[in-house]
Amino acid sequence: MSETGNRLRKLLESPNFDPQNYVKQLSQQSDGDRDLQEHRQKIQNLADETAQNLKKNVYKNYRQFIETAKEISYLESEMYQLSHILTEQKSIMESITQALLSTDKDETSKEMQAAFPKETEEVKQRTLTSLLEKVEGGKNIMDTPGRHLVYNGDLVEFDVDNMSPIQRVHAFLMNDCLLIATWLPNRRGTVKYKYNALYDLESFAVVNVKDNPPMKDMFKILMFPDSRIFQAENSKIKKEWLEILDETKKNKVTKDKHKKEEEVPTSPVRVEVSTNPFDMDDDEPAGAEESVNLSLEWIQELPEDLDVCIAQRDFEGAVDLLDKLNEYLKDQPVTQRVKELRLKVDERVRQLTEVLVFELSPDRSLRGGPKATRRAVSQLIRLGQSTKACELFLKNRAAAVQTAIRQLRIEGATLLYIHKLCNIFFTSLLETAKEFEMDFAGNTGCYSAFVVWSRSAMRMFVDAFSKQVFDSKESLSTAAECVKVAKEHCQQLTEIGLDLTFTLQSLLVKDIKAGLLSYKDIIMEATKHRNSEEMWRRMNLMTPEALAKLKDEMRSCGMGSFEQYTGDDCWVNLSYTIVAFTKQMMNFLEEGLKLYFPELHMVLLESLREIILVAVQHVDYSLRCEQDPEKKTFIMQNATFLHDTVLPVVERRFEEGVGKPAKQLQDLRKSTRPVRVNPESTTSLV
Repeated sequence: MSETGNRLRKLLESPNFDPQNYVKQLSQQSDGDRDLQEHRQKIQNLADETAQNLKKNVYKNYRQFIETAKEISYLESEMYQLSHILTEQKSIMESITQALLSTDKDETSKEMQAAFPKETEEVKQRTLTSLLEKVEGGKNIMDTPGRHLVYNGDLVEFDVDNMSPIQRVHAFLMNDCLLIATWLPNRRGTVKYKYNALYDLESFAVVNVKDNPPMKDMFKILMFPDSRIFQAENSKIKKEWLEILDETKKNKVTKDKHKKEEEVPTSPVRVEVSTNPFDMDDDEPAGAEESVNLSLEWIQELPEDLDVCIAQRDFEGAVDLLDKLNEYLKDQPVTQRVKELRLKVDERVRQLTEVLVFELSPDRSLRGGPKATRRAVSQLIRLGQSTKACELFLKNRAAAVQTAIRQLRIEGATLLYIHKLCNIFFTSLLETAKEFEMDFAGNTGCYSAFVVWSRSAMRMFVDAFSKQVFDSKESLSTAAECVKVAKEHCQQLTEIGLDLTFTLQSLLVKDIKAGLLSYKDIIMEATKHRNSEEMWRRMNLMTPEALAKLKDEMRSCGMGSFEQYTGDDCWVNLSYTIVAFTKQMMNFLEEGLKLYFPELHMVLLESLREIILVAVQHVDYSLRCEQDPEKKTFIMQNATFLHDTVLPVVERRFEEGVGKPAKQLQDLRKSTRPVRVNPESTTSLV
């Protein structure tokens, strides 16, 4: 920008700028209208430049805003997962601490329960029974023995996505579960609520939701991968819910642990010596018990180490510990202590399996491609869950492929969209196949499942393909190009030994057949329309350029002898109807050969035969009805062109494209052989 422009910019940007004084001074200093016009132009240029800079900044900030929004979405997902991990870890640490410190509390609790056993249980159960009578569909909840009410109250449920209120509910917290009941708008007697959901205390986690006015006094219940948000009446009630839920969950964990310990048989060893000789076998388990050394430090700490590995998502470390234990106990006898250890370990294996299954669920992030699932799949296989790993891996990849197809924007030409669609689908299929072969190399029994999955994935691809190509009524040439692209991409899978060409063809055969028949009907209607207006006159192309273009078109159709039907001038010794029919039929044949596969052989052949018959029958009818000798000779010349030039080219090209002769077309040509007759005769074709 020039120095004058910079000064003008600084003047206009100054905080003390006064427009009225500026215009007044400018009008006094200016010498005529020309100066004012020049100054106006400078201000206009400055305004245009400022607007352009603002537009660039808006576009730049808009792109940054989109990228930031995406990153925030990804970060939110990762923080949600991190919150779940921390909640699990906190629960595990609290259960360990509670187990270590609960011995004295349990003794006191047992003494209190011994002092007032029946009254407490009966009162609690009566209270729960009277409340559940008000819940429609809640009669079976009291079937569980020992279940009693801990806390209850009204809550308002909010939508997790948009934080809008959904419904008013009443929650019943029992010593082993949480019941959610909705309010009935039309009460029937004593019934006020309707059963909605029942959650086991171990199946969910409770998370406090930070107040963000007007959204306040809320807490979230996580039942992975789902969640529900509830709002209490005030902060005091919210605090009570959080504290009582946490305390009740801890009490249930402690009670279940003590119950398992009490179930372990602790009967004294029988010291009596039996006179029965068959009782000698009773001493063998005691000797075997002593032979298995379970006092090793790593075995004693194994359950806790597995809990830590699962909480820290160290899946490999957890499976290594399990393999080490299995190797140690492989040749050892199964004693009572070994069974107890197995029970503890099996519970951890179940938890580890659930976490790995969640890692492979389609609800998780699908970013990273098939390689992102390798870690969870490999550990499930090591745990002996190869069938489940295979099923979850294929479900994950199916969801990823479906998501990628849905996210593909439909814009521009159909052929461009099909190129993108084929590139996304077959690349994903190829990557999935390679990853599957790597992960399940030692599990050949899973390969059949992959083949079945590939067929279902191909069906998903064909649905999207047909919807864009055939349902949108694209031309046959466009459809042929699109099918050709799909076949070429499908051939890429043969490099890994997977040939889905037959599957692709079998899924497309219905749509391609309908497309061929539809285009055949269009050609026949167009031919009949031209036949109705036929005057049997020679074509006059007016210019040599138009004649040269027609020669090139006919030559590209395979009509090498077309030159003999043209003269030195711009005339062609054929009718416009016959020339147009020839070009249209040869185009149909070429596009049909691009779409050809064996299942469509008779469809294409019969379509060609019907199209040819329309032209041949019209020529035959014209010969029989025409009385003018000159026109009759001209019609005979067109019939000869059809029989001697067009039909042989169609037969030869069909045989080249298909690989076998077209007997029906040969029979048609023989049955319509023209003969040289007297122009006065009405006989035309034999």
